[in-house]
Amino acid sequence: MFLCMRKAMSLVLSRIREWRGSECGVAAVEAALLFPVLMTLMIGMNDIGYGILANQKTIAASQVSADLLARFRTVTYTDIDDAIEAARLALEPLDDDNFGVDVVSIEFDDNGDPEIVWRETRNMSPNDNAVNSTTGLGVSGEGVLIVTVEYQYEPAFSGFVIDTISMQEVAFVRGRRNSVIRLDS
Repeated sequence: MFLCMRKAMSLVLSRIREWRGSECGVAAVEAALLFPVLMTLMIGMNDIGYGILANQKTIAASQVSADLLARFRTVTYTDIDDAIEAARLALEPLDDDNFGVDVVSIEFDDNGDPEIVWRETRNMSPNDNAVNSTTGLGVSGEGVLIVTVEYQYEPAFSGFVIDTISMQEVAFVRGRRNSVIRLDS
């Protein structure tokens, strides 16, 4: 009986030594530990990439619409609608529900202060800071067109960690044919 028990104990100990020396399960454990970290990094990089894309498209949208409107001596509401539509199209394939635009034409008075000639704002608050930042930059009779585009970027995967990112781009342009771009109503 003692011999049989000793043999069984020896067999158990040899199996334990084999199991400790084996590395079969180590790779699976390491993979199980690293997989969530790697997936988080990959998903985060995807959100960062789309965020950079959204920012670049916001810049392009403001510049495209400002350039289109700067070509006219006077604009109509149709021209303004077309320029805003061009800005919206510059954001594709991003969701345009989070898109806002503020277009304002200003003329400088005798003191160099900006006076609003006309303004069209959609889906955002008017950007008065941009208008006020032009104080003293022009002489009487000159003007500038200011186009502000806002885009609210909502990360697809990391939205539970990072809230919506507000992007804003402001384009300042002078009229190509005359100093002040007027509205022909």
